[in-house]
Amino acid sequence: MKDKKLRSAEWFGRTGKDGFIYRSWMKNQGIPAHEFKGKPVIGICNTWSELTPCNAHFRELAESVKHGIYEAGGFPVEFPVMSLGETLIKPTAMLYRNLVSMDAEESIRANPLDGVVLLCGCDKTTPALIMGACSVDIPTIVVSGGAMLTGKYQGRDIATSDVWRFSEAERAGRMSEDEMNIAEACMSRSRGHCAVMGTASTMAVMAEALGLTLPDNAAIPAADSRRKVLAHLSGMRIVDMVKEDLKLSDVLTRQAFDNAIVTNAAIGGSTNFIIHLLAIAGRIGVELSIDDFNTSALGIPLLANLQPSGKYFMEDLYYAGGIPAVMKELDKFLYRDTITVNGKPMADNYKTAECYNRDVIASVETPFNKLAGISVLKGNICEHGAVIKPSAATPGLMKHAGRAVVFENIDDYKSRLDDPDLDIDETCVMVLKNVGPKGYPGMPEVGNMNIPKKLLEKGVHDMVRLSDGRMSGTGFGTVVLHVSPEASAGGTIAVLKDGDMISLDVFKGTLNVDLSDTEIAERKKQLTAPTDWATRGYVYLYQQHVEQAHLGADLDFLKGGSGSEIHKDSH
Repeated sequence: MKDKKLRSAEWFGRTGKDGFIYRSWMKNQGIPAHEFKGKPVIGICNTWSELTPCNAHFRELAESVKHGIYEAGGFPVEFPVMSLGETLIKPTAMLYRNLVSMDAEESIRANPLDGVVLLCGCDKTTPALIMGACSVDIPTIVVSGGAMLTGKYQGRDIATSDVWRFSEAERAGRMSEDEMNIAEACMSRSRGHCAVMGTASTMAVMAEALGLTLPDNAAIPAADSRRKVLAHLSGMRIVDMVKEDLKLSDVLTRQAFDNAIVTNAAIGGSTNFIIHLLAIAGRIGVELSIDDFNTSALGIPLLANLQPSGKYFMEDLYYAGGIPAVMKELDKFLYRDTITVNGKPMADNYKTAECYNRDVIASVETPFNKLAGISVLKGNICEHGAVIKPSAATPGLMKHAGRAVVFENIDDYKSRLDDPDLDIDETCVMVLKNVGPKGYPGMPEVGNMNIPKKLLEKGVHDMVRLSDGRMSGTGFGTVVLHVSPEASAGGTIAVLKDGDMISLDVFKGTLNVDLSDTEIAERKKQLTAPTDWATRGYVYLYQQHVEQAHLGADLDFLKGGSGSEIHKDSH
């Protein structure tokens, strides 16, 4: 135990006018005087919002956290930050991830908090809150909201990944609008985030593999009563973390990041994992580069048979043993002694885990797929990198050369995709420009472009697709993403033209266009600066300061932790 004065004592422990003000106004909520006497004050950072359906049950979850804090002798205070609902917010939730991180950071630093519980679930709320908390660096624990129950439609299981299949079936005339409406109601049948290994579940796994949660956090379904139990226990644990002064910087070592990369490979996690983990590393001050995602995950096979890379769902993963069972399989690849928020080394969190269904969690010796993780590509199209998810790609397209069919921006893509005169066949490479961090702005999840209707009608279900944008973690296909530098920053993708020959070789980690350096340079001379950037507000700030995808797309002035120093008094 470290003997350290409580941070909240700088507020509630004062005498005279300042102490009077800090305590008196809090007492108007019916709080008795003894709550201010030496108890750790624990903030519950809540991303509840009815505009964020994934997190709509968080008021209830926060109550379970409060019960745990009270039981352990702490004083809970719940506070809101901006929430991001992936399915509703325009133009893309990613535009506002950094804004939410700033909201969380300043809310934590400016208030009398000794520790904080982060309630997060929907895709961007998890990395945003972790990034903000990293910049303050006080004792912190993460509680995820959990995945929804698996959908049921016409006698079979469905979930978010089926949205893409249903969409193509409707466009090809194989599914009616009435059938779509029925499936819509069948899919989202309980509280929680997407039921597949999409970005939300990937972020929950990331938090657990980093050591920021109690064991089993990632896989317990949102509707399962054990999710509330975990929240209660997390509330209890954060009080002890304050007493021990166990901070984020103690947990988030370079080895912890490697553990997360290895685990993400084994579960077939979202490509968004890279951009968020890089941003978190930048906030806590850990050196991590996009190339590390190739080296740290080298030789890690796919163990979790989950959509979109496999067959099953998050609910099934929990019943099969959850992330502790997966990490136990990965034991020889992990840094076993990294400290976690429960004060124990990582290996202690999975040493008693059991796998109860080998069709859901495979062994390292007999994996579901030897291709796993997220492959980082380099080449003259992507000098600073691009990414692809091999486990969700078509094996026959992993090495492919084809003629480029180029869409200059999202509007060009939407207007021409289903034009019967579009000059395209299944051997072509679809290219979408100007959907990167600066160019859209916000880097939307449009990289897994729809297959043109005339090719769908021929039975084509996958093509090589290339963009400077992102893809939903629920998506799949041979899709190259996060091309850096992006088109709006003058990257080579900006000068690609119809008919250019593009070569992809995932096995060699390369992505190139068959153009000389001289030709590329000549084309770049013809580029003009964008004229449609924002001129005011947060979007202006974002476009002026956002870094490229290979750096995590954070704002450049937010890199590096700035500590928990209290702002100057105003009284």
